[in-house]
Amino acid sequence: MSKVLTNTFSSLSRNQIANKLAKKYGLKFGASRFVAGDNISDAVKHVRALNNNGMAAMLNYLGEFVTSEEEADLATENCIRTLDAINKYGLDCNLTVKPTSLGLDLDKEVTLTNLKKILDVAKEYDNFVRVEMEDYSHCQVTLEIFKELKAEYDNVGTVLQAYLYRTEKDIDDLNRYNANLRLVKGAYNEPPNIAFPNKAEVDESYEAIIKTHLLNGNYAGVASHDPKIIREVIKFTKENNISKGQFEFQMLYGIRPELQRKLAENGYKMRVYVPYGIDWFGYFMRRLAERPENVSFVLKNTIKK
Repeated sequence: MSKVLTNTFSSLSRNQIANKLAKKYGLKFGASRFVAGDNISDAVKHVRALNNNGMAAMLNYLGEFVTSEEEADLATENCIRTLDAINKYGLDCNLTVKPTSLGLDLDKEVTLTNLKKILDVAKEYDNFVRVEMEDYSHCQVTLEIFKELKAEYDNVGTVLQAYLYRTEKDIDDLNRYNANLRLVKGAYNEPPNIAFPNKAEVDESYEAIIKTHLLNGNYAGVASHDPKIIREVIKFTKENNISKGQFEFQMLYGIRPELQRKLAENGYKMRVYVPYGIDWFGYFMRRLAERPENVSFVLKNTIKK
């Protein structure tokens, strides 16, 4: 049953009709647990609350798979406005962006141009931008874009997904760039010829790439809600004398807030991924696909309404 739900929500995340309806009717059916509002003012309030509790944040203006350069330009402007707000309010927060929201399905050069506009503003504010990783079809071109940007900017990072077979080689390749990486298990529904098909293999790959990246001396954003993984990372870094300044834990807004606070209280850098905006549907569906307990929460929330 959980596999059926996972496939259903993963398919819905890419459904354009459902996405348009979601934009029209707003943050309904429990989405507000995972999405910090539909405008930057809402997002700022949530980030400030996290900062006040000793946690950093990364803001994501939601959007993906745009169909015109005008839409990509608008997404770029909203990313820049997000950086403006972070700077204006003195937030401990950086920016994360999806390449498809900046035109990747239209043209690679359009995306590069838009990313450079964003990175120029971030550099002016002494801030950092992470280029997200999306589904497998965008993996290679996203890494190519990252490498091109890294030649010009030192305030840019990207993401690698442990469930892909190729990731072990990508970790070694990106070591040449001293890459700041957000390391995740992966949230897209990929076929078994591309990605590890079961959780145990994904977990094993995930621990391996974290350890390799840290031993290479590079900065790691360990993006996991799994207490077992977190305990292993803490143990490993202590045993190998890896400074707390070389890594941070990262979690999604609305998931395991008590664990987030505990890590921050124990002196670890804790950064919370805070998405906002009207284009929330794809992101929300992937959160439901990832964790069956999220579906239970949404059903209870809907019944209450």
